[in-house]
Amino acid sequence: MSDALAGLAGAGDIGNVAGSTPSPGESAAGEMRSRFWARLRRNKVAMAGAAYLVLVVLVSLFAPLLTPHDETFATRFQDILFSPGDSGYLLGTDHVGRDILTRIFFGARYALIAGAEAVLVALAIGVPLGLTIGYFRGWVDRIVMRFVEIVVAVPAVVMAMAIITGLGTGLTNAMLAIGLVFSMIITRLTRAEVFAAREEFYVDGAKASGASERRVMWRHILPNIAPPLIVQTTLLFAQAVLAEAALSFLGIGADASQASWGRMLRDAEISIDRTIWPAIPPGIAIFLTVVAFNVFGDGLRDAFAREARGGRVGVGDVIPKERGAAAAPPRPPGGGDPLLSLRGLDIVFPKPGERTDMTVVQNVNLDIGRGEVMALVGESGSGKTITGLSLMGLVPDPGQASAESIVLDGRELVGMEFNELRWIRGREIGIIFQEPSAALNPAYTVGRQVAEPLRVHLGMTKREARERVIELFTEVGIPEPDKRIDAFPHQFSGGMAQRVMIAMALSCEPKLLIADEPTTALDVTVQGQMLDLVGELARSRGLSVLLITHDLGVVADLADRVAVMYAGEIVETGRLAEVFAAPRHPYTEGLIAAIPRNEPRSGDLPTIPGVVPPPWEWPDRCHFADRCQYEAVECRRGPVELRAMGASLTRCERSHELELQGVEHAAAVGVAGWEQSSGGDEPG
Repeated sequence: MSDALAGLAGAGDIGNVAGSTPSPGESAAGEMRSRFWARLRRNKVAMAGAAYLVLVVLVSLFAPLLTPHDETFATRFQDILFSPGDSGYLLGTDHVGRDILTRIFFGARYALIAGAEAVLVALAIGVPLGLTIGYFRGWVDRIVMRFVEIVVAVPAVVMAMAIITGLGTGLTNAMLAIGLVFSMIITRLTRAEVFAAREEFYVDGAKASGASERRVMWRHILPNIAPPLIVQTTLLFAQAVLAEAALSFLGIGADASQASWGRMLRDAEISIDRTIWPAIPPGIAIFLTVVAFNVFGDGLRDAFAREARGGRVGVGDVIPKERGAAAAPPRPPGGGDPLLSLRGLDIVFPKPGERTDMTVVQNVNLDIGRGEVMALVGESGSGKTITGLSLMGLVPDPGQASAESIVLDGRELVGMEFNELRWIRGREIGIIFQEPSAALNPAYTVGRQVAEPLRVHLGMTKREARERVIELFTEVGIPEPDKRIDAFPHQFSGGMAQRVMIAMALSCEPKLLIADEPTTALDVTVQGQMLDLVGELARSRGLSVLLITHDLGVVADLADRVAVMYAGEIVETGRLAEVFAAPRHPYTEGLIAAIPRNEPRSGDLPTIPGVVPPPWEWPDRCHFADRCQYEAVECRRGPVELRAMGASLTRCERSHELELQGVEHAAAVGVAGWEQSSGGDEPG
């Protein structure tokens, strides 16, 4: 389980801000285990089920010590059918005078043993078989799956009865039969999970390192598909307890000498015309045990999948907060109202290994004008991607976004109901993700995926949507669109897959396009094509664009205005030409100096010393001070607010006295000039 938990960490900018990076002194696996158990403990229903199951285990282990009677004590005809409490029998007696409470205690043993036998048989057969046919596929997979479908189509108890006919009656044979039936369920689940996992890059990496097929399956794939198997195991345990009771009630499971709960129900049938009581305790025991396994399995599923929120609102919701006195960024040129106005955005995530929250984006303000390209720039881990996702209410769980206001074309998005926000997504705001191979569903053709928003938002028929998709593919430069429309994502190169993502984002003609590092995974030539395409489409359609990137060269090609982000804060914002010519923050100066140029250079490439610190290490003062060459005493006195400097805003205590160098100076002095001005620090 620990390997499976360790494999659940996120990746990319979202993973960084979500706390998937282990804190100092704590491994990633340990952190994920800690968060898993914290999520599970907060699920009260699941913990109640777990507590009951622990009680059942303890009762089964210490049954001889909990009652003065033994499991098969002699029949006492003088004590037949005593009511609860009579003659010291807390739950009464059955039709031959046996203590019902004693049999309930010992029956817990048979329930657990029966469930364990069935589940172990199912796992021993189903996991290796599912791994093998899912990994190698081919004709063996087709034959095995036809057999699996036949077995699964028949109710488990009925199929088990057929198997018992050949094996003979008895509790062990009955649970072996149940285990054989359950193994088909495990086989099907394992195969489905392997189908998805075998296409992941870590599998290719293991193969490239020389790992054998067996090692790839058991050491790389199996730990990553363990969570659904663990959840399914708990659910099958519940079904096994129920199946054992059913088979014992029918007389082909536990025999008369075994105090199985199912056997107790069978014995209670003999005296049903005199009293129904002997059937009630075993019935309740079976019911509670099955429910406990089910709710515990549901809790495991939720703990593996998502962080429990407690009192928080739904996933992705942006909740309102009180308005503050933070300075507003300058309005776009022309004096008109912006298309998008964001005020006071905060995003928090749980701190790794703790129950407290950490702020990963704080007090972000942005304005994007109509038809304007706003670039949000900064190093990886600064919070750019998570800021863009928050505009669509897509902050990943367990994060929580709050804002004073997010106004899109006059409509307030903060506090908007889910169904209302769903119509905003895709229709008024489109998004291009940085990894098209991960964003496109491998199970569907690209044409079907691009057509989906057209049918959902615009109500097009299937034929109309197909024709429109072909037009979009032509517009974004996909050759032979009438043929490529029926291809799957894996049949596209990285550049072509990104063109599909652009077509999908533009399909409903949104007003705002969020481009999240759209050229990250592409080579230089294709990057240029993508940038030209985005710019041309933005101009021809009058789109507003939020361009998220860490490449200032990209910004120079497309943007009208720029917002520089560092460690969860906007440190500078203004018109592109003004920020590039005369930056007001040392971080912006460092980014400009590091822009690659087509000119002769000597020495090392310019860099900013150090790296962006993780959110749990952000100080309650200037976040950039530890990396800044201009750091002074006033920089460490406390938080630094945005302040106006001409038409720009900056978050620097010394902005009024510093003369920072922009693009022209950096191009003139090259690396040597930056090294001299920075004191010759080693590159970070």
